[in-house]
Amino acid sequence: MAQLQHTIKAFIRKGDELYVAECKEINVVTQGRTVDETISNLQEAVALHLDGEDLEEFGLAPNPTLLITMELEPAYV
Repeated sequence: MAQLQHTIKAFIRKGDELYVAECKEINVVTQGRTVDETISNLQEAVALHLDGEDLEEFGLAPNPTLLITMELEPAYV
């Protein structure tokens, strides 16, 4: 039996006008005007996507957390 994951990995990047968040493992994508709004929308989208699902079918342990990686443009001086 495979070990269940305790985290859901998400990536946030700046789109043309909005920030875009994506969880490739569970096929969830959302967006927001700010990073905080995007994270809030991501939490809600993941919760709705997994509501009533058997988490083991997704390879997830009970009560997984979100691990967010953010893509940033380098700052130049």
